[in-house]
Amino acid sequence: MNNRERALAILRYEKYDRMPVVHFGYWNQTIAKWADEGHIEKGLDKIWGDSNQVDNEISAKLGFDFNWNHSYGPKTYLYPSFESKVVEELGNGARKIMNGEGVIVLQKDDAGSIPAEIDHTMKDRESWEKYYLPKLQYSEDRVDDRIIMSYPAPEDRNQPFGLFCGSLYGFIRNFVGVVGLSYLAVDDEELYGEIIDTVANLQYQTTKRALESGQKFDFGHFWEDICFKNGPLVSPAVFDEKVGPHYKRVTDLLKQYGIDIVSLDCDGQIDALIPTWINNGVNTMFPIEVGTWNANIEPWRKKYGKDLRGVGGMNKVVFSRDYQAIDEEIERLKRLVDLGGYIPCPDHRIAPDAIWENVQYYCDRMHRVFG
Repeated sequence: MNNRERALAILRYEKYDRMPVVHFGYWNQTIAKWADEGHIEKGLDKIWGDSNQVDNEISAKLGFDFNWNHSYGPKTYLYPSFESKVVEELGNGARKIMNGEGVIVLQKDDAGSIPAEIDHTMKDRESWEKYYLPKLQYSEDRVDDRIIMSYPAPEDRNQPFGLFCGSLYGFIRNFVGVVGLSYLAVDDEELYGEIIDTVANLQYQTTKRALESGQKFDFGHFWEDICFKNGPLVSPAVFDEKVGPHYKRVTDLLKQYGIDIVSLDCDGQIDALIPTWINNGVNTMFPIEVGTWNANIEPWRKKYGKDLRGVGGMNKVVFSRDYQAIDEEIERLKRLVDLGGYIPCPDHRIAPDAIWENVQYYCDRMHRVFG
């Protein structure tokens, strides 16, 4: 079996010969640090990307089989995006910038965290119709057949290849902000629903067009990031009513093209939103952030059965500790792997505190324990 066949067999509860050892990329600062330490060439952080040649070379040096994030993504977002520009220089390396989403953010030189949001272009119906609605219309050039067909056919792949189906709520959160979107749901329910429907329709149309290209995709994938450490950033009941049917529409389309694995990337504590996803055709949770709340697939499996799969759930903080911590984490993963339908993967990008030798040790031990 190759790595593609292994991964798909695991998620379909079929027989497989060994567990592939996978990751979800790195912070650019991590790659730069490893280069400074002499493990890899300098400058790779500037050209690294998920599953590109640089990524594959780093994976091989560390011992990973592949990066899980290997997919084609149509232009599902604002098109064209806003022009990024400096709004105000604040001194000491800090400035206010309008980003490509129309959000004013505070950006600081060498900051390692997400920039703070200061203001939003999207405030009401007028700004929605003037600035955002035109950028969320479907057009044929959102999907490039040449790029899609440049990826290998299924029989020539050594890892799963997915189709990015966009985002049905996370994109909107980006435009408006958590607070703004929360108020919008109450202050203007009609506009709130219209925005959700507009974004969802675009995701459906781009997904449909990509599927019609003739390429065979191994899985569909959504992105949301609409939860934090204590739960969702949206009412689960509202999410189920307003967004759930749109998931169903897209996942039904994927099924028509033989795609039975549909994954979703949402950080934070996602438990309260899982019913909406499972009931509407999303069956694989990713990256299952261990965080401060010890998320793992086991309680979800007890509740939802084998309909729920998972990729992720490996506590990446052990990469900054020692071999014993890594061994203990792998021992914890054994029980979860035995459930089936689950592939361990660091629960997000590997952070700059990761020690190169520790990551190598993890990969070697994973191959030995699950090989």
